[in-house]
Amino acid sequence: MNEEIQKLKKDLNAVIVAHNYQKPEVQDVADYVGDSLELSRLAATLDAPVIVFAGVRFMAESAKILSPQKTVLLPEKEAGCPLADMITIPQVEHLKKEHPKAAVVTYINSNIEIKAISDICCTSANALKVVESLDNDEVIFIPDRNLGHYTQKFTKKKLYFNEGYCIVHESLHLEDLKKMKAKYPEAKVIAHPECPMSILDMADSVESTSGMTRYVKESKANEFIIATEVGMNYRLAKQFPEKKFYSIEPEMVCRNMKKTSLESVYNALKYKQYEIILEPEMIEKAKNTLQKMIDLK
Repeated sequence: MNEEIQKLKKDLNAVIVAHNYQKPEVQDVADYVGDSLELSRLAATLDAPVIVFAGVRFMAESAKILSPQKTVLLPEKEAGCPLADMITIPQVEHLKKEHPKAAVVTYINSNIEIKAISDICCTSANALKVVESLDNDEVIFIPDRNLGHYTQKFTKKKLYFNEGYCIVHESLHLEDLKKMKAKYPEAKVIAHPECPMSILDMADSVESTSGMTRYVKESKANEFIIATEVGMNYRLAKQFPEKKFYSIEPEMVCRNMKKTSLESVYNALKYKQYEIILEPEMIEKAKNTLQKMIDLK
């Protein structure tokens, strides 16, 4: 299967990118592994006219928004993101009516129609920087409430949230983390900001998935408790084989991310499925919000 994928990729002049939460075998066959924005921005700089995005739909959409001239393929048609679906246009309109002076900051984990009606996007790594860059003293922060509450800790601006959350990170419990800390007292705890505040408050560092890689690289510690989807542990263990990584909960699995298989990637290349088709007007509006974030120094 790997050989066939490499042959098809060469024939199409395609590039395969995979999110950190993908299955090990999918990460291994990818040309690049990383977080959603990192991969989308990278794909835009490459000569390859075809991008196979092993992730979920909003990620492939982001790649298409930043590379509208390219063919972007999502290997699994039904790989969506429950968090992204937890905010709708009517909900945004309602929040805007309630808080007319507030700017709308939308987490990149959102669907294109939400990005299109927002003022600016953010990632888990730069949410505070984006909020602080705005002239507004009030901010509607959507859709992830945990990232929003974490950001609120570091800004004097007033943030308003909807009740969106990542079902995988939300499943973590403080008692489980305490047990892991007792079992591995020397381990550093690295938590993704989509985790509940009780987990974030106990973490040694709160990082995006790309930030986790940097933290481990720079840390003198040899053991880490990773509070995010288990796919990240594989990425870290592969990159830093001399160090040990533990999950708080071994069943911390994103079912949508794990829908993608080697066969999915093979079929995407062989049959050019499933292509991300977006309205040009929608792309232009959503690209504006992404570009504002990217342009922040």
